[in-house]
Amino acid sequence: MTVSRLKWMIGFVYCCALAGSALAWQAKQPGKIRRLYVEPFITKAGAEQLQEDVIAALRKMRSISLVSVESSADAILGGGGEIWIKGYRSLNPRSGWLPSNGTPIYAGYLSVELRDPKGETIWSYLATPGPATADVSKYLAKRIAKCVAEALDEDAAPSRAGPLPQPTTTLKGAGATFPYPVYAKWIANYRRENPAVEIAYDAAGSEAGVRSLIAGAVDFGASDSPDVIYEIAPRDEGKYLLFPSVVGAVVPIVNLPGFPSDIKFTPEALAGIYLGKIKKWNDPVLKRANQSLLLPDLDIVVIHRADGSGTSYAWTDYLSKTSPEWKARVGSSLDPKWPIGRAANGNDGVAKLVKELGGSIGYVEFIYALQNHLSYGKVRNRNGEFVAASLESIAVAASRSVEIGDDFKVSIVDAPGAGAYPIASFTWFVVPAHIADGTKRDAIAGFLRWMLGPGQWQAAALGYLALPRDVVSKEEDAIARIH
Repeated sequence: MTVSRLKWMIGFVYCCALAGSALAWQAKQPGKIRRLYVEPFITKAGAEQLQEDVIAALRKMRSISLVSVESSADAILGGGGEIWIKGYRSLNPRSGWLPSNGTPIYAGYLSVELRDPKGETIWSYLATPGPATADVSKYLAKRIAKCVAEALDEDAAPSRAGPLPQPTTTLKGAGATFPYPVYAKWIANYRRENPAVEIAYDAAGSEAGVRSLIAGAVDFGASDSPDVIYEIAPRDEGKYLLFPSVVGAVVPIVNLPGFPSDIKFTPEALAGIYLGKIKKWNDPVLKRANQSLLLPDLDIVVIHRADGSGTSYAWTDYLSKTSPEWKARVGSSLDPKWPIGRAANGNDGVAKLVKELGGSIGYVEFIYALQNHLSYGKVRNRNGEFVAASLESIAVAASRSVEIGDDFKVSIVDAPGAGAYPIASFTWFVVPAHIADGTKRDAIAGFLRWMLGPGQWQAAALGYLALPRDVVSKEEDAIARIH
């Protein structure tokens, strides 16, 4: 893999520090990596300065030796992304923001990957700017250097065998848009390693994809709802197996023109907005949670999914668990009967419509917020904290969830624990338990095994959390249930 292939990268994570081993699992066991080569980063501006700052920060790490020639390196560090100024913070706390002066508030993302000399990803993560800072390049460089050093020192996941050679075959899949960025990356990388297997994936939404699977039009589906088969075709539930792929998060995205600050949302506020009870951005419910902000007297435009969606399931699952009124009136569903709002197809469609309409709010997998330069809010969790989505906060939610069963059905929405992001979710591949075509059966099993190994190490660069190790172990055993 070359740096030019990193241009597609999108996503978000505040930093890489996390208590425990959740983020260490983002890396393949790197072995004795000491000689590091730093490639130029692909950014719209400041690429050379960022490379220089990263090199300067890494030179302070005694455990890492930098080399100037790629061929002499044990590993190559590279990445790409975009950083921009979304507003300025005033010295007056009541003003909140200023249009053109004050301390800059940065937004954006920088995807980072560490690769071995063969081009295989051995570690990845996504960095974003922190609090208002005068030198965002140096801030990001320090974060990258610290995270790289910690990754090389951690006991990471053991190496797994690569995919076995497969007969020439084509697999078709369809479903969730929530994990599409990482699925697209996996499919491309798996094809490079095993060119005999061609995989096509249509991000048509969870309901449409799984309906295609049940109809026999595709070989596998994908959904962010563990109850997708039960909701669509309950009599067929026993005919399909669920395989978690990664963990992600759903975030509330907003478009308030000229308002760069991130808004805090309580469950009461989100339910009230989507029930049509809260109609203005300066409603008292929103003002109580955002006392330091001067919220505008502007109508709220509600955006939701038009298609049956696992992202909608996670969103409505959260609202059902935190709002008795929402649970009684709407409930959780792939395709709920929305009380209010305009509809759009897919995560990308929701993000684009919110971007077009001032005063609007929607919900998407959180990397789509960064891709579309949209603000996303902090959400109050069960501990009463307002938490932003990040790999760290998703990891807390995943670690505090109930033990996952052999059917891999579990919800980590509204998980307990300090720092847990409350709208986090696994996302699943849906595979027939019986596949008559032996070639396709072996091809699907081979891809799933690869996904549980190298695929996991590539997920963090796109803002997804790798699966917990115990889940991976159970899945490896469960692949044998495909017959």
